[in-house]
Amino acid sequence: MDAKAAAEMVLGNLQSGVHQKEQDNSSAPENVVVLKSDQEGACQMCDSDPAGGNQELTESILDDLPCSQLLYFEKMDELFSASRTSPVSKGRDERVNSSSDKIRDPLTFSAGAEHRNRPPDSSSHSKCVSFKTESLKDHLKSAMTGNARAQTLQVSKTKQLKEAVLSEEIFVARKVIESSSVDIGPFYGLPSKVKDLFRQLRGIETLYEWQHDCLTLESLQQRRNLIYSLPTGGGKTLVAEIIILQELLCRQKDVLMILPYVAIVQEKVRGLSSFGIELGFLVEEYAGSKGRFPPVKRRVKKSLYIATIEKGHALVNSLIETERIYDLGLVVVDELHMLGEGSRGAILEITLAKILYTSKKTQIIGMSATLNNVGDLQKFLQAEYYTSDFRPVELKEYIKVRDTIYAVDSKTENGFAFSRLLNFKYSSNLEKADPDHIIALVTEVIPKYSCLIFCPTKKNCENVASMVCKYLKKEFRAHREKEKQDLIKNLKSIGNGSVCPVLKQTIPFGIAYHHSGLTNDERKSIEEAYSSGVLCLLACTATLAAGVNLPARRVILRAPYVGSDFLKKNQYKQMIGRAGRAGIDSAGESILIVQEKDKHLVQDLVHSPLENCYSNLLLELSKGMQSLLLSLVGLKIAVTHEEVDNFMCCTLLGVQQQLLSKEKSLSEIIKDGLENLIEKGLLKGRISQEDHNSKSTLTITPLGKATYKGSIDLAYCNLLYRELKKGLEGLVLESNLHLLYLSTPYDMTSTCSPDWMIYLRQFNQLSAAEQKVADIVGVPESFITKKASGQAIRKNVDNAVVNRLYLTFVLYALLKETNIWSVSEKFNMSRGYVQNLLSSAASFASCLLHFCEELEEFWVYKALLTELTKQLTYCVKTELIPLMEVAGVLEARAKQLYNAGYKTLAHLANANPETLVRMIEHLSRRQAKQIISSAKMLLSEKAEALQEEVEELLKVPTDIPGTH
Repeated sequence: MDAKAAAEMVLGNLQSGVHQKEQDNSSAPENVVVLKSDQEGACQMCDSDPAGGNQELTESILDDLPCSQLLYFEKMDELFSASRTSPVSKGRDERVNSSSDKIRDPLTFSAGAEHRNRPPDSSSHSKCVSFKTESLKDHLKSAMTGNARAQTLQVSKTKQLKEAVLSEEIFVARKVIESSSVDIGPFYGLPSKVKDLFRQLRGIETLYEWQHDCLTLESLQQRRNLIYSLPTGGGKTLVAEIIILQELLCRQKDVLMILPYVAIVQEKVRGLSSFGIELGFLVEEYAGSKGRFPPVKRRVKKSLYIATIEKGHALVNSLIETERIYDLGLVVVDELHMLGEGSRGAILEITLAKILYTSKKTQIIGMSATLNNVGDLQKFLQAEYYTSDFRPVELKEYIKVRDTIYAVDSKTENGFAFSRLLNFKYSSNLEKADPDHIIALVTEVIPKYSCLIFCPTKKNCENVASMVCKYLKKEFRAHREKEKQDLIKNLKSIGNGSVCPVLKQTIPFGIAYHHSGLTNDERKSIEEAYSSGVLCLLACTATLAAGVNLPARRVILRAPYVGSDFLKKNQYKQMIGRAGRAGIDSAGESILIVQEKDKHLVQDLVHSPLENCYSNLLLELSKGMQSLLLSLVGLKIAVTHEEVDNFMCCTLLGVQQQLLSKEKSLSEIIKDGLENLIEKGLLKGRISQEDHNSKSTLTITPLGKATYKGSIDLAYCNLLYRELKKGLEGLVLESNLHLLYLSTPYDMTSTCSPDWMIYLRQFNQLSAAEQKVADIVGVPESFITKKASGQAIRKNVDNAVVNRLYLTFVLYALLKETNIWSVSEKFNMSRGYVQNLLSSAASFASCLLHFCEELEEFWVYKALLTELTKQLTYCVKTELIPLMEVAGVLEARAKQLYNAGYKTLAHLANANPETLVRMIEHLSRRQAKQIISSAKMLLSEKAEALQEEVEELLKVPTDIPGTH
């Protein structure tokens, strides 16, 4: 018997006991109400006369109780009734009954249930409706207030004690029932419809054995936290998705899924929108500048928030602040090992620590690469651990030294066993052009199968792609020739007539490069062409291994380096993990090209254990420890030194403190951090020098609150405040140049090297008012002129400001021309860098808006920044914006859709996939279905938000004067 069934039995016995007592003293036995279980285990109330007899019975029982108990029972009865007849339950029943499973929801009452205990009247109905919207906490508060005010009748202490025990037992039983997960079907507690959807949308017929074992783990049934790790391609994500659906449909709680990159968030939103449409939940994107804070509170549908690490943190902050963190039933983190990677790792650690500390009922599931010190992560997350070495496709690892291939074999003395010699005749010219024999390695695989070559640098990717196609036979051009020509046409249209000369040369051979120098549209087109087999070889950087899923028959590592740094074991594993495509290849192979000088280093790399994962809170001070301390006080999670100390024990740093903070104790580090925040004017209060247990309370200043709410890096918050303040004295609004300067991200100035002739040319094209902006921010015309002519500069000018204004000129040109290609040529920058600048500026403008919303003196910026954020996010003509709001629809696709007559979100949501495929070039049926599902989801989300607003406006207040 499970906890829920036991609780129902206890509740039935207890209430039957109360009713039986009344029955003994009553002459009307026909009025008895009992709880019973039907054959399906569902709770049902049987009423013989709901409008009359039951009311008399209930009132007579309650008359026999003290006033405090009377109020308690009234509230609990109403709560229980409301929970059983809520729109959520009804919605769920409708969805489940419409599926192939004819399974009754155990929490559904029979038709007359809502009428029991009292006759229906309009006032009680309005009270009930408003009551449903309150939380359990509010009910308990209300009951306690009533208890305090009520006059207690003179009754014996024994009777009082019995009644107290009885009410407590009923309360506990009901709580167990309410918190239990409800199985609503045979597919891991989900309806068969879910299984059908996985088959239709993903082609998944059955689960792997490990997936079944993992989903049926006792720890998952008991809702304990879980970390599970498998090799890349083992099917980790499917398990997470099933657990997410269980939470949304069975437990009716919201879910947060944290993914590492914007592109992966958008891919997942597209992939899960179809499930949301079919199963009745919302999928909301939190990436870049997208996402509402706090999220809209839904009364009926539950939400799946899919977020990047930074947006996930901001979302959790907003839920804690609005006391809605308990609505979050589950948090799923992909790439959990990123906890050990710089400032993003620090933000992820802060997010998880806050959830652990503030909501004991929120379950955390982490997916990770295999780690050496997973025990530390288990302690931090209070989690169970599941691991398996399962791979659906066998992976064979090799290294190549000169023309010899060795198999990686730990049983041999040096860790490598001879496999074969390369069988490819090289001319002397070819040997010079290709000393690493890359052509020999790729022609064994392409064009029939796919291949990835990981290169150390972006330039190296382009060189390798060019070199390979120069020496390939002409037959390679004939393979899927028309589709390759279509791809070049598509890239030309994306670039407004321009196409990269390297891609123009390599694509006819089925080859392309893939790195951050591509625009988002170009990258997407190349990924789609590779996935469909039009391209068979990609020369790429390490970022592809951590990004979207593009597997290959063979993976070649051009050198054991990323940039100039020697490869880490985790990076190596991630790259070779792309080898072997489930359901397509019988095996996957990886070949690491090694120079003699690196042979011993590679030996260590291949056979060493994986790296440890360490907390970054101390290494990333402004984005780590200090940011955490500020938000702890701001959210009132911890407001004294002692409380902060207690919180820090719940972090990964707390678990690893003896290892990571040898010079100072953690308490001393906290004290220094708090003092630093007080000095910066972000916190107010006093830190006791002698005793860290001092109860002196810390409070957050308005600037501190704006900083953590805007997710502003603490290194720049005071500078940002001064610049915004200065802007109030003379903001130039003739154009948006001045506002763009304020929205240009600080952290990109260090990577910028201005071309002074271009700088001067752009400056001279500005109007007089716009040139005044340069003077206001601190870059005089004379400085730019002297720099351009190579003269010595005597006047001291801040380089960061100079670089920032140069980047502002790039953004200004982008907003005017909306063409990344022409702007990148004008400023002699890579188009990928320009795209990245635009995305960063959109995110920073969004942060800036939240910062200004918290400071009344900056009220004027709110309206201005709202519009600017939108312009930076989409950077297209206004008519394309509604289409680009759909996850994964970028500018090129939006133009195609608009020109085909799909001009609004409603057009897209109601489109026919077959018609879309016919009218839009280079669009597969699967992509068409995903676009339509994403549009439907977005439309549904917007409609829901408007309905919620209407309901909120029409809701009858509970505190109308004179009604109590």
